[in-house]
Amino acid sequence: MKLYGYYRSSTSYRLRIALELKGLEYEQDPVNLLESAQKGEAYTSRNPFASVPMLEAKGRDRAQSMAMLEWLDEAYPENPLLPADIEDRYTVRELVYAIATELHAPLNLPVLKYLKDPLGHSQRVVDHWYRHWLKRTLVPVEKRLAQLDTGDFLMDAPGMFEAVLIPQIYNARRFHYDLSESPRICRMETACLALPAFQRAHPNNQPDNPQNA
Repeated sequence: MKLYGYYRSSTSYRLRIALELKGLEYEQDPVNLLESAQKGEAYTSRNPFASVPMLEAKGRDRAQSMAMLEWLDEAYPENPLLPADIEDRYTVRELVYAIATELHAPLNLPVLKYLKDPLGHSQRVVDHWYRHWLKRTLVPVEKRLAQLDTGDFLMDAPGMFEAVLIPQIYNARRFHYDLSESPRICRMETACLALPAFQRAHPNNQPDNPQNA
C-alpha cells in the first residue's frame, strides 16, 4: 500500500492517522503541492482530480479522502474507524462531514491561492477568510460535542472523527484561530496527540517536511 500525499495537507494527514489507527503498513511517496506536482501528467493520468491524497491499494489508485476512509474500514475491518451501532455511526458521520464538506472545500490550498492570485487579496484578508469559515463550523461542532457530553474521544476510542478533526485543528492553529471557546475540541486534541498513532502521522514527523531534510 502506498500513500501519495503532502505532509501539511489536512486530507493526507487524516489518511495517515486512519492508516496508523488501523495498524496498516504503508509506504509514502511525497507530492509537493507548493511545486504543483499534483498537476503533472504522470500524476493526473492516475488521479484526474489532481489532488492528494492518493492511495495505491489492492491494484487500484484511489482518490478522495473520505471515500478512502470508508473503504479502509470495509476492506480492513480490524480496528474499525466507525462504531458498530448505527446511531453511533450516524453521530460520527454527522460531525465528520460537517468538517470535511464545510471546512475543507473553502479552505484548501487551491482556494487560498486563488484568493491571492488572480483575485488579488492580501494575506491578511486570506487569513480573515480562513478564520471566518473555521468559526462557522467549529462553533456548532463544539456545541454538538457538549450536547453529547463527550470525553477525550467522541466514542470509546479515537476513530474517523478524530482522524478528520485533528488535521483541521492543526491548520486552525497555523492560522491563529482562537480555540479558547472550544474546550471539548481542545481536550480531544490533547488526548489524541498523546497517542503514538497520531504522533507518527503528525506533519512534523513526515519525510517531506523540510525541517526533516
